[in-house]
Amino acid sequence: MNTPWLNLAHWLDCTEVEGPGRRFALWVQGCHIRCPGCCNPHMLEFVPRHLVPAERVVEWILDAHRRWNLEGVTFLGGEPMLQAKGLALVAERSHRTGLSVMVFTGFTLEYLNNCSLPGVKELLAVTDLLVDGPYLAHCPETKRHWVGSTNQRFHFLTDRYQPGVEYDPRFARGMELRIRSDGTATYNGWPGELISEVGREP
Repeated sequence: MNTPWLNLAHWLDCTEVEGPGRRFALWVQGCHIRCPGCCNPHMLEFVPRHLVPAERVVEWILDAHRRWNLEGVTFLGGEPMLQAKGLALVAERSHRTGLSVMVFTGFTLEYLNNCSLPGVKELLAVTDLLVDGPYLAHCPETKRHWVGSTNQRFHFLTDRYQPGVEYDPRFARGMELRIRSDGTATYNGWPGELISEVGREP
């Protein structure tokens, strides 16, 4: 059977601000929910970015795990549930090696449990921690890690993590800044007030 393909916007082989512990983070391209104020607006359009077989992504994760002793993988976007078929394969293979799976989605779990999007049930079956709900800019989150607005919910679908991990001081609420060799800078995580300051007129 042919492996499914993924349309990726970005990925990092090791980050500590996209879920508990060191994680491989994978952002997919494309989202029709279009939350006002989304921190990844360049990932919303349905255009081909990096088309990669899911099996190759598994190889990247296993290689990163050997180098960084990862705790898990995190899927973001864009909207991961629109590419659930390929991500389910990546998640299942990651689980086999003992890695945890965390997924962020703008859909609610209730919707996902009743929808017919390909691969969603399979992806949920191998997800340890699901964060659901659209980003609401007028309801900023200031206490929990990893989420941007207070309406977003943590669903503990397995016993890998326990309620309260989203407040655990061992984990970071913030952002990572990377300077590339060509001098360009990228960030990931939740920059919060920094974005407001950068965007403010002098």
